[in-house]
Amino acid sequence: MTIDYRLDELPQMAESFWKAAGAARVFAFYAPMAAGKTTTIAALCAAKGVHEAVSSPTFSIINEYTYLEAGRQQRLFHMDLYRLRDSEEAVNAGVDDALNSGDLCLVEWPGKAPELLEDALRVEIEVLDDGLRKLRLG
Repeated sequence: MTIDYRLDELPQMAESFWKAAGAARVFAFYAPMAAGKTTTIAALCAAKGVHEAVSSPTFSIINEYTYLEAGRQQRLFHMDLYRLRDSEEAVNAGVDDALNSGDLCLVEWPGKAPELLEDALRVEIEVLDDGLRKLRLG
């Protein structure tokens, strides 16, 4: 699935994303620096009902948020692997535990630990002309 959007269309993009995501729980976000990964993830979190401020986990590696779904508190992990060297460092940082928790996981810079994200749903963000972005899911 492909979604073209501008930043002012993030809420609509997020709704379309979650409808298309189905039962997937782990998402690997591929995009160049400054393409809007964190901004897109913040919109996805808002669409799920996350009320906390969503920020880049570049230094913490993992941010944990909560949202309500079907009357139950759920967890959502936002991870940024940019500062890690490899999968071993990711495991030591707790990334593997989060990925295997069954909770939603949104991972920036998944190429740093590809062995841990082989089963993740691939999300690509491409910046086009005039601020248009293309998101490919699948």
